[in-house]
Amino acid sequence: MRMNLRSAGLAAATVSVIGAALAATSVTATAAPASLYAPSALVLTVSYPGGSSDTAARAVTLSCAPGASGTHPASAAACADLRNVDGQPDSLLATAPGQACPRLWYPVTVTVDGVWQGTRTSWKHTFANSCEMNNAVEQSSLFSF
Repeated sequence: MRMNLRSAGLAAATVSVIGAALAATSVTATAAPASLYAPSALVLTVSYPGGSSDTAARAVTLSCAPGASGTHPASAAACADLRNVDGQPDSLLATAPGQACPRLWYPVTVTVDGVWQGTRTSWKHTFANSCEMNNAVEQSSLFSF
């Protein structure tokens, strides 16, 4: 059976176009990002360790990408605070002395756990008492919950 020149050319062109389309599709599929935003979803807690249990007395959720949301009462301001310090909660603690606090040991622990801009994060700080905690965190919306 003999194939004429015109049929052979058409078949070759069809194979060429299909191959190019498949190659373009595979490049596009692998190059497309899974999401436009790196995830930022955190759980913040305040607890009073040393009692009968170390369960959280208060807890809120905070999501910062693509927009601020969660149960945090000031989620937009808290996300802005974290962005300003590149996700480092230690940088949000005030170093200047606030009101005078009693020298009582009734520890309060604040934690931040979750994912910040696509990276797993876990932070914990224990204060001697609530007064010292309030002095240290009063300038930050992150810890106002």
